[in-house]
Amino acid sequence: MLKYLLPFLLFIALAVFLALGLKLNPKDIPSPLIDKPAPAFSLPILGIPEKKLSNQDLQGQVWLLNVWASWCASCREEHPVLLQLAQQSSVTLVGLNYKDQAYAAIEWLSNLGNPYTVSLMDSEGRTGIDYGVYGVPETFVIDKRGVIRYKHTGAVTADDLEKVFMPLINQLEAEVL
Repeated sequence: MLKYLLPFLLFIALAVFLALGLKLNPKDIPSPLIDKPAPAFSLPILGIPEKKLSNQDLQGQVWLLNVWASWCASCREEHPVLLQLAQQSSVTLVGLNYKDQAYAAIEWLSNLGNPYTVSLMDSEGRTGIDYGVYGVPETFVIDKRGVIRYKHTGAVTADDLEKVFMPLINQLEAEVL
């Protein structure tokens, strides 16, 4: 009797775990960096490789780090939303061009429009690794103290912009250092 009951119970347990897994949102990948200082970087500016920008240069302001690449289909999907963000908000939008060729990234922005205040080159992907990037696109909201307050995995939608990003950006901009 036990030799038939044990496999049945294991099957039921496995079915329960699979059913629970189907209810999870694959975009909700937790980040251990939330509420921690953003990893330091000093990277060349896209199109001006002799000039660098570091996260220290962004202290005292709320900024977004959007990880993108010219080869990324989802990045093309979210691009109009980022252009909309750039038009409706004064928030600093930093692009992190991830594992891409500079000429391809420059051409991509030239053809589709450039929403970024500045875009940085992460050709080797080391900064992306420091930020725990799983894939592109990903977007981080960083407060005036340089602390990561939110991570969005996947393409940012107009709904995300309205319901998540703008309220959080407005809240963080209102905070006093």
